[in-house]
Amino acid sequence: MVRKALIIAALSATTLNSYPVFASDDIEVLKRQLAIMKQDYEARLNALEVGLKQAQEKANLANAKSVQVEKAMVDAKSNGTASAKNSFNPAISLVLDGRYASYSNNPGSYGLAGFALGGESGLDQEGFSVGESEITLSSAIDDKFYGQMTLAFDGEAAEVEEVFFQTLGLADGLVVKGGRFFSGIGYLNQQHAHAWKFADAPLVYRGLFGDQLGNDGLQLTYLMPTDMFFQIGGEVGNGANYPASDSNSGVGSWSLFANIGDDIGIENSWQLGLSHWEAGHIKGRESQYLEESYAFDGDSDINGLNFVYKWAPRGNPTNRNFMLQYEYFQRDEKGVVSNDLLSSSYRGDQSGWYAQAVYQFSPVWRTGLRLDRLSSDNSGSDLAALNTVGLLDNGHHPERLSAMLEWVPSEFSRIRLQANHDRSTKNSDNQLLLQYTFSLGSHGAHQY
Repeated sequence: MVRKALIIAALSATTLNSYPVFASDDIEVLKRQLAIMKQDYEARLNALEVGLKQAQEKANLANAKSVQVEKAMVDAKSNGTASAKNSFNPAISLVLDGRYASYSNNPGSYGLAGFALGGESGLDQEGFSVGESEITLSSAIDDKFYGQMTLAFDGEAAEVEEVFFQTLGLADGLVVKGGRFFSGIGYLNQQHAHAWKFADAPLVYRGLFGDQLGNDGLQLTYLMPTDMFFQIGGEVGNGANYPASDSNSGVGSWSLFANIGDDIGIENSWQLGLSHWEAGHIKGRESQYLEESYAFDGDSDINGLNFVYKWAPRGNPTNRNFMLQYEYFQRDEKGVVSNDLLSSSYRGDQSGWYAQAVYQFSPVWRTGLRLDRLSSDNSGSDLAALNTVGLLDNGHHPERLSAMLEWVPSEFSRIRLQANHDRSTKNSDNQLLLQYTFSLGSHGAHQY
């Protein structure tokens, strides 16, 4: 019992000694230290609040200066807008075209039975020659207008092929074009010659338009807000170019056209077009047949139909693609034909079509076939006179078969070999054309 009491007394003494015992002086010291710490904390907090306020003031001042600098930059830019908008920095492109031509007949005696030639129609000179090279300058004028000029060179002379303005964002789907431009009728007519799939124009273009119909005037087109592509348009012009004449001082010709198209899945697409062109009171339109020339006075109108189909595997035309193209035109004319030796009333009924297929079978090789055919049913008061100037076909319908193969190493270069079996007259002509086309500089995309 005594031993147990001694152990309990020892444990009690150890437990009490494990906790500190503070005297009253020690407590006063702790209170003073706590008060000092509290004062120091409040001083630090006040210092932080003052620093934060000063930092905020500096930030506000810096922001104000930044706004002033930005405003000054905007003002400076605005002050320079007038000169910047008028700076001349157009996109420039140059198309080089040359060819070699060989004919089995004399190219100087070329003609189209039942059609007289006008404008720039006819055959290229035999041997080596410079084709129709072009230089084009184009640019957005401002946010409302776009401008373009194309000069064409044929090795002997230069001419302004196109020079026009075109509106930008005038209204949803509405575009106004004014100046000199290729007419919107047909399909091929709107394209520059270097974009054609064959080296020469179809016979129907040669016989009706003098290769290509240009216009000085005004054009309006409107793209309908439909899921399908649907465009309508119209033009008025001075009628100075073949198949009209340059005798009009006002509106000498007008035209209407419409195009509709769509996709069939991702690999196929198509486009159908209708067009009408008309010129009234034509005076002195010059045409040529062999060595004979004559003038036409009267009225002329042309109706056209065109269709285009395209195919590309999986919608990617880079490696392989196929294109089928067809156009038909019919012309009615009524008036008088005359020269120094003859005069006859004239009623012309002429029509023609071409169909061509082009297949790109590798990334750099294309081949194609084209078939042309024309017919005419012309009449007048003096058939001998009409026969003299080539307006009677004497039972012959001009036709031509063309085949081409071209190497296209890039979108900027092309070498083309083309062979024609031409039966424009009763004497067949075998023609061989070798053409190069190179594009330098900026060049816009071609139409569908």
